[in-house]
Order: sequence, then C-alpha cells, then structure tokens
Amino acid sequence: MPLPTVAIIGRPNVGKSTLFNRLVGKRLALVDDQPGVTRDRREGDATLLGLEFRVMDTAGYEDDDVATLPGRMRAQTEAAVQDSDVALFVIDSRAGITPLDEEIARWLRSTDRPVVLMANKAEGRAGETGVIEAMALGLGDPIPFSAEHGEGVVDLFEALRPHIEREEEEGAEEEEDPESPDAILKLAIVGRPNAGKSTLINRLLGQDRLITGPEAGITRNSIAIDWVWTDFEEQPRPVRLIDTAGMRKRAKVEEKLEKLSVMDAMRAVDFAEVVVLLLDATRGLEVQDLKIADRVLQEGRALIIALNKWDVAENASSLFNGVKGALDEGLAQVKGVPLLTVSAATGKGLDTLMKVAFETREAWSRRVSTGQLNRWFERAIETNPPPAPGGKRIKPRYVTQNKSRPPSFVLFGTRVDLLPVSYQRYLINGLRKEFGFGAVPVRLTLRAPKNPFDNKRD
Repeated sequence: MPLPTVAIIGRPNVGKSTLFNRLVGKRLALVDDQPGVTRDRREGDATLLGLEFRVMDTAGYEDDDVATLPGRMRAQTEAAVQDSDVALFVIDSRAGITPLDEEIARWLRSTDRPVVLMANKAEGRAGETGVIEAMALGLGDPIPFSAEHGEGVVDLFEALRPHIEREEEEGAEEEEDPESPDAILKLAIVGRPNAGKSTLINRLLGQDRLITGPEAGITRNSIAIDWVWTDFEEQPRPVRLIDTAGMRKRAKVEEKLEKLSVMDAMRAVDFAEVVVLLLDATRGLEVQDLKIADRVLQEGRALIIALNKWDVAENASSLFNGVKGALDEGLAQVKGVPLLTVSAATGKGLDTLMKVAFETREAWSRRVSTGQLNRWFERAIETNPPPAPGGKRIKPRYVTQNKSRPPSFVLFGTRVDLLPVSYQRYLINGLRKEFGFGAVPVRLTLRAPKNPFDNKRD
C-alpha cells in the first residue's frame, strides 16, 4: 500500500526545496538563491519523528499564462495537489504575505485537499510579523518553521499527523530482492538538451507528467516516477523512470545552476540500473553523446542508445548505419550496444525500448557458476595460451564471479598481473559471448600471489 503523500507548494523562493531536502534527509532537490530553480515535481520518501510519508517538491506557483513555461509549471503544481493527501503551503515569514500568497490561498480553499500552513524562515524576530499576517489567509494558524535550521519540527509533526497517520498494516512487508526479474527496473533517460527526454517519459506514462516545450534546459532536477509497463505477454512490469537534465559540453556549462543540474544527472546514473542515452535523430551523433555514453559505461551501468524523432529523420538508413559505425569505433570497450529508433511524439518503438531495457537488465544481473566459468576458462586458455612477457611464464589458475550488476570476475594465477590488455580483452569478449552478457560492462580483476623468492633471484 503506497504511503500518504504531502505536496509542498508556495510561490518561488520561499524555501520549498530546502524543506523537501530536510524531510527526506538528503540533498535531492537543487537549492539556489535564484528563484524558480524547481520546475517539475520531485518526490521522495520522508520521515518526520517516526511519521512516514511521500513528499513532493513542486515548482513555485506563478500567475502566468498556461502557454508560458511558468504557466506550465503552475499546472504541474496544481496536479501535484490533486494527487496528494495533504498540501503543505509554505510562505516566507520574513517577506510577509504577498498578493500571490493570497491568490494561492484562495485557490487552496477551493480544493478538497486539507492544507497545513507553514511560515518558513521564522527563526529570530524578523519573521514574527509574517507569522501574524499569515493568519489572515483563512487556512488556520501557521506553523513557525525554519527549513534551514530545522526549528519547528514538533509543531509540523503535530499538524501533519491527523492527515497522514494510519494504522500499521499487519505483518511486515517482504524486502524486495533487487536481482529478481520482477524487481522494479530503475531506468534513467539521459542526453543532450532538447533530445526529447521528458517528452518520451510523458508518452510512456500517457500523461503530461513532466514539463516540456521548445525551450532548452527545462528539466533541472532528476525526477523519478514509478510506473507499470505491460509487456508483450500482458504481464505488468514495475519501472522507476528517471528524467534528467540535459548534458552539454563542459566548456559550455557556465552557470552554477546548470553545473548542479549536470551533477544531479550523473547521480541519477549512479542510481539507475539501465541508462537510455537519447539522441536527436535530426542532429545525429556528436562527440558529447560519446562522452556521456563512456561515462555511463565507466560507472558500470547497462547502456541502451535510442535515436529519437525518427519519424522526422532524413536519410534514415544512412543515418542509422553512420551512427552505428561511429558507436562501434567510439565505444571500443563495449561492442554492440543496443541501438534503437523511437519517436517520443508518436510512441513508435517505445514498447521495443522497454523490452530491450528489461533484457539488458537481466544480462547485467546475470550470475555464472564457478564450474561453468572454469570449464569455459580451460577451453579459452587451451585455444589461446597467454603470452610470456620477458620470458616469464604466466600461469592462470581459475576464475570466479565475485559480483553482478555489473558482472565482475576475478582471475587467479601466477603472474596474471602481467597479462597484457589485449589478452584481458580476449577473456572479457569470451565471457560476453559464452554467457550472453551482450554489451553490458564486464569487469575483470587480476589476482597474483606475491612470490617471496622473486627479489632473491638474479
């Protein structure tokens, strides 16, 4: 059963994201003095003095036309309130009540959601006047609070408790095995700005959950959304979709906020199991795309590359072959990364993308028994014996898999630390082919015992 949900709303720069971070206990939401940092809804699991709930950070509520970016942000905030169990309305007690605060209060009174009013930045005497003014909003007594310093936590607990506390469910829920095929798939979508990442997720969800538009760089925070995909056999498969900020060339990333967004996107890659690098088919493959792909593989994540906007691509066949050839050359460490064609606008190819994502996660999570490994290993060594650099014979003994996700192996033997990179690559490629790891990252560690007599020999 899902946790009760609390939506944090308010005008820009009142401290909503700071409050969100305090409730979830992590710096998940980007925080900056610049107003309007948050644009999409961001969710996280919160704990407040033992009270557990799901909290949503929302964009600053602004009075703009719905066709504008601020207007689209406001529509997302309104949707968040409708999806919540209680709204946490935050005002800036130091700035006092503004006309926009009064407009938000009028709108909240017209909804059927319970509202908890919070006067943030109330530490010291500077916020006392704003706390008193907030009583005129008609939403009950405000809670004096400091999201920055954590003051007022007990009062917030008491205010939220009647709305979200519920009886404990009988029996403890079983902990999900992350390596189970039925476990939730953590799927991150990355790429350059305006590649269509948010549009693709909206198409998968079947709703305008994320803000989209012609403006580049709309997404700033990484947004995780739980969803269920029905596969080709009509089986429900749980997915956690993660939208990320566009990643430009480092030399072009100048603003502090964009740097924070790119760092947040890379943290999302660390959290994911499978990463989809979305390319704009109208722009083809660029060096920045290869850098993003290489970073994903270095982090040990399974990678899929999707050419978006395929419905409007020109010279499709030559474009596909050109991108495939460039990937084989630019990602030499992993050959055969899945390359798919999709259209976020029409939905074409998205079911295939999801099918490949689950298959790729399965390969990324695969374990091989030591017996199977060493039967293959003996054949590989017999077919292609290791070299003897400097006349020193290398004696590989056995190999074992020490972990999965990504598949990682340890090779034991005498002087195996002297194996050249080309021979290590031979073994890794053999592992891929023999055990069906495909193009997921495969790690090989060499372990050679130290010979105490080596230093005494001439």
